[in-house]
Amino acid sequence: MGRVTVPFFISHQGCPHTCVFCDQRVISGAAGSLPGRAEITEKVHAWRRSSGGRPLEVAFFGGTFSALPRETQERLLGPLQPLLQDGTVASVRISTRPDAIDTDAVQWLARHGVRTIELGVQSMDDNVLEAAGRGHDAAASEAAIHCVKAQGLSVGAQLLPGLPGDTPEISLRSLERVIAAGADFVRLYPVVVLAGTELARRFQAGEYQPLGLDEGIALCKLLLLTAMRAGVDVVRIGLQADEGLSADAVVAGCRHPALGQLVRSELYFDLLCRLASGSGGVAPLAIRCHPSRVSDCVGQGRGNLRRLGEQWVPLKVRPNIHLQPEEITFDYVDHRMRGTIVTDHYSILNEV
Repeated sequence: MGRVTVPFFISHQGCPHTCVFCDQRVISGAAGSLPGRAEITEKVHAWRRSSGGRPLEVAFFGGTFSALPRETQERLLGPLQPLLQDGTVASVRISTRPDAIDTDAVQWLARHGVRTIELGVQSMDDNVLEAAGRGHDAAASEAAIHCVKAQGLSVGAQLLPGLPGDTPEISLRSLERVIAAGADFVRLYPVVVLAGTELARRFQAGEYQPLGLDEGIALCKLLLLTAMRAGVDVVRIGLQADEGLSADAVVAGCRHPALGQLVRSELYFDLLCRLASGSGGVAPLAIRCHPSRVSDCVGQGRGNLRRLGEQWVPLKVRPNIHLQPEEITFDYVDHRMRGTIVTDHYSILNEV
């Protein structure tokens, strides 16, 4: 039974830097104020009533939680302590910078119910980090991941493909390095250029060109496949914005409300094409996939099925609970072709 995340945005609070890409007040729709005790408690209870009995995880997004004054951290986590003790809240998640983490900080957070720490890694290339005004190097991110893991907490890495100086090769190496360091999960946020940021000024001056939507999808497809093969969850692809992020706030970049599905659908389309190439032009009786992947297999607006070719009669994708999420089958009268993304993107297994 999946957890329900109760979000609190503490935009830019505690952060000593303003990176070239950053305006968290725009991203979250918040003005940067911290929630009070009553607000925290009331919101948790409200979400509890609509959770359907699923466990709650309180998450503090944005800002640099562990760089806040300890009394401020206590003010945010204090109201949660009785809720953690009586089981109303199962765990707490915070986001922070890699250079704001050490053993003492992690131990203190763990004593106050924090079980997951997300690190704003952004890139594992020192030149990219410097161009972004990040204020730390890749070694700081590796050390932070190791530190969190050593204390038994789950650790995630947020990566921003498409920063100034970044390339697909650098983005791939960045992902591989955070995986090698021990990250339990990653978020992929292709850069979105927000109005009023230094990055927007560079873009408008012709000094920076962000990834377009198609470029971002192609890169994130490679990154997603790499993470899947390593057994590391990609928990989100694309900026998750509150209602405060209006269309006017976005100047340029790789943005789509369903970016994650577009990326996953491209992976499944590649596999569908490989299976189709071995069919001899004969349409299968059915395409089957795991129930959780039907929409990814079909594609938005049934786009994947349309792209398979006009020579086939319209096909339906049917769920099969016995398949793994990364598997697809083409079913014929006397045999089945099965492909899998993770172990071999273009693998085909014949079954009679």
